[in-house]
Amino acid sequence: MNILVITGSAHKKGTSSYLADAFIKGVKEAGHAVSRFDAAFKNVHPCIGCDSCQKNEQICVFKDDMQELNSELLKADAVAFVSPIYYYDINAQIKAVIDRFYANNSVLKGADKKAVLMLTYGDETEESAEGAIASYKGMTKYLEWEDAGIVSAKGCYVLDDIINSEYPKQAYELGKSL
Repeated sequence: MNILVITGSAHKKGTSSYLADAFIKGVKEAGHAVSRFDAAFKNVHPCIGCDSCQKNEQICVFKDDMQELNSELLKADAVAFVSPIYYYDINAQIKAVIDRFYANNSVLKGADKKAVLMLTYGDETEESAEGAIASYKGMTKYLEWEDAGIVSAKGCYVLDDIINSEYPKQAYELGKSL
């Protein structure tokens, strides 16, 4: 199985990166191939809805790092989205990547794929994650992908918060279960 992990945080040693690492460890131990796309360190232009990709065989007008991601996305059996929540939703880096899925919409919609969502945030209530979870569920429903699980790591503002929690184990087990 090919697993694509898309992260959004600009913190290489942050909470969501730590969660992604735990997930990847589980994925590898289960014998799956994994690729990682750290969106915050890539050049991904936001979609402008020009529809050029729909008229030109899924070729986007922007020649950026989505070209690198697209090949991994299309061959992936599962896609994991790992995002910090800064303000009630997935962060902008991941959202820019998801918006660019539009170029491959006809191939992605109905594809036999699984999806995973992993979130980290400092707030102590699930309310802070509701927007991200709703966006993810709407996207997976539209794409007809199987929701393979969500890890919602509340109260994880700094690295020590997540290290001393049950969330890395949840992410590891989720990765291992795919």
